[in-house]
Amino acid sequence: MKVAVSGLNNTDNPAPGIPVIKSLQEKNSIVGFAYDPNEPGNYMNMCEKVYMMPYPSLGFEELKNRLLYVQEKEGLEAIIPNLDAELPLYIKFQDEIEAMGIKLCLPSLENFELRNKNKLDKLSKKLNMTYPKTYEVSSLRELEECTKESNFPLMIKGNYYKAYKAHNLESAIESFYKISNEWGFPVLVQEVVKGEELNLVGVGDGKGELKGAVAIKKLTTTEIGKIWTGVTIQNEKLMEIAKDFVKDTKWRGPFELECIVSMNNVFMIEINPRFPAWVYFATEIGVNLPQMVVDIMQDKDIKSQLEYPQNKMYVRFTGELVTDFTDFIKLFSTKEL
Repeated sequence: MKVAVSGLNNTDNPAPGIPVIKSLQEKNSIVGFAYDPNEPGNYMNMCEKVYMMPYPSLGFEELKNRLLYVQEKEGLEAIIPNLDAELPLYIKFQDEIEAMGIKLCLPSLENFELRNKNKLDKLSKKLNMTYPKTYEVSSLRELEECTKESNFPLMIKGNYYKAYKAHNLESAIESFYKISNEWGFPVLVQEVVKGEELNLVGVGDGKGELKGAVAIKKLTTTEIGKIWTGVTIQNEKLMEIAKDFVKDTKWRGPFELECIVSMNNVFMIEINPRFPAWVYFATEIGVNLPQMVVDIMQDKDIKSQLEYPQNKMYVRFTGELVTDFTDFIKLFSTKEL
């Protein structure tokens, strides 16, 4: 199958695109979708061709015209979008995109909005999870009032994306402005929960069944919380939560549950409606979730894979490559490479 994959950034804050491509390249032809000619994945020779895409803020018509162009040249059959900023556009207009003959495997708009952080309290209760005490604020006065009721450190979060840990009021105000300027209101103020950080990546078939999942315990992270080393774990309660989540929502496609486990409590931190950047780890230990997504697109009968080896360690590392600057110029000027 000819599949387009976005998210080709592969720096110390990597996007999921390269791990997804590595999981798919044995059985599929890959086209890369880039938003910046500086993305390292443009030059890693993992895609048959790379196309620059219009920014999501330009709207669906720009995206549609570009997809029609790429489809005509490449015979594009499917897309796996991997970036938070582009997902709302693909999800909202997935019927129109599929009418063009391009397959997607994405949740409904209703499900996508269900994982908004200001709605997670209700969802957490339905899944028998605990949600950290959270305040919605839209002004500095409201921010100052809720910080008086809770002890620092606190998490300052956007309703959709971004989160910063604040250790005092000054840093809370700074984070409040950063998030509100980029993502608008409300801004969320959340109590910090202490415990083990567990993440689960999974794929739902859209019919209520969890087709595959792997859970990992974070060992070390970057300054912005990206996993650097981790280890596979089996947490039966977390796996049951993932099954219930998919069954209740009829979730279709990839997702990641970010949780903190303290004693017998599982705290919901957030739900990402896409693959995480560590998804190739799951492929390496025998659970190829990106290929499952492609198989779901093709209506194949997929056997569930919820078992995987324990105590396998994930280690992220950096690398370098040398390429020709003429490739950068070509991609920048012609929008394809």
